[in-house]
Amino acid sequence: MRGRHRHRPPTEPRPRLFVDLSPLRESRDYRYLFWGQAVSWLGRQITAVAIPYQVYLMTRSSLAVGLVGLVNLGPLVGLTLAGGAIADAVDRRKLLLVTQVLLAVMSVGLALNASSDAPALWPIYVLSALSAGMAGVDLPTRNAMMPKMVGRDRIPAASALGQILLQVGFVAGPALGGLLIARFSLAVAYWADVVTFVAAIATVLAIRPQPPEGGGTRAGVASVGEGLRYLRGRRLLVSTFLVDIDAMVFGMPRALFPALGATLYGGGAGVVGLLYAAPGFGALLGAVLTGWVAKVRRQGVAVLWAVVGWGAAIAVFGLAPWLPLGLALLALAGAADVISAVFRNTILQVNVPDALRGRLSSVHIAVVTGGPALGDAEAGAVASLTSPQVSVVSGGLACVVGVLVLHRLVPELAAYDAAAVEPPDPGDPRDPPGPNGRGPSDEPYTRGLGAPGAGPEPRGP
Repeated sequence: MRGRHRHRPPTEPRPRLFVDLSPLRESRDYRYLFWGQAVSWLGRQITAVAIPYQVYLMTRSSLAVGLVGLVNLGPLVGLTLAGGAIADAVDRRKLLLVTQVLLAVMSVGLALNASSDAPALWPIYVLSALSAGMAGVDLPTRNAMMPKMVGRDRIPAASALGQILLQVGFVAGPALGGLLIARFSLAVAYWADVVTFVAAIATVLAIRPQPPEGGGTRAGVASVGEGLRYLRGRRLLVSTFLVDIDAMVFGMPRALFPALGATLYGGGAGVVGLLYAAPGFGALLGAVLTGWVAKVRRQGVAVLWAVVGWGAAIAVFGLAPWLPLGLALLALAGAADVISAVFRNTILQVNVPDALRGRLSSVHIAVVTGGPALGDAEAGAVASLTSPQVSVVSGGLACVVGVLVLHRLVPELAAYDAAAVEPPDPGDPRDPPGPNGRGPSDEPYTRGLGAPGAGPEPRGP
């Protein structure tokens, strides 16, 4: 019987359940980047709850809450793309320091407005939009810094750690924000955000200079265009953006949380805070248990199934009248979303050269943050025509249908094989795509899709 036992080869690593912490152990600069972002992100999520709750209290309108996301969209997308170009041109550490200071200034403005005897609505929209724009510069800069800090082999682990950081903020920030608002005031919640930037700025100062590889590319419209042209013909990378847009535009119900908390669940700020925190809690659990992600070869398939899980959970949430069940479904949706995020970010970072990483990260961040902003407007508009519950259910179902359509139109995502990827050759981003519609440096990852010309040409998106 002993001879029948299967022994694991001594060189094969044991399967891992919990997240890999090696990037934090091995990279000093990554530790500072990680912990600084953890503190500032917590504060920003407190504000992310305070803003829609204050707007709802002042207007009693879900549409007005949804408009917060809509007014954020222009500065967010525009400054994100510009920020990626700047991140590929200057020392990324210095750029990060500037964004932290400016974000702190925006939070001071929100706190002062909330502290006044008669808070105005327009400063909330203006300062929220400016803050979204600064965040659009901040996030791609951080993303561009990470791969060089940890090394190519640690990118999946660092992506998972980054998701833990984000989800801790999504859980603790809204819960803490709801508590501060309920126990004290909206102004106290905004001031708490301001305090977090002190620690965040200190950690940025401790990081060593982070110039882009090759000395950088001069920032400007041409630089932004160069980054966008790099995506031309690279259907795999484009598909990772499209699938997230589908999930966030149709399946993101956060603009409806104030109304659902007050009407469906009959609660106040505390219940609204729980609704905002629940997806982050589920995502946090999912991120903690991502030790297995480095072993997954079919990362695109994992993305598709994860987004289907997100949409289905959101649709059922819209039918749940019992608060604990609703929170559990939101947590399940968050767990699915974090798996999608880890693999989408890994696919992007592995297939993009460092010289373009800031600009491509900016596109990624514009999608990741702009999608929910559009989702807020969509959810609020549908709710104003029907009801918050109808808006949630229809959005979740539309998300699932969107995944099926995307899988049909862009099969490259499902076909992606992570084990076949080689380091990308930056080539010349100005070169046109080849005869099969692929970009000049697509060849390294097309090995995982089959030889060029094998089988019918996939349909365009």
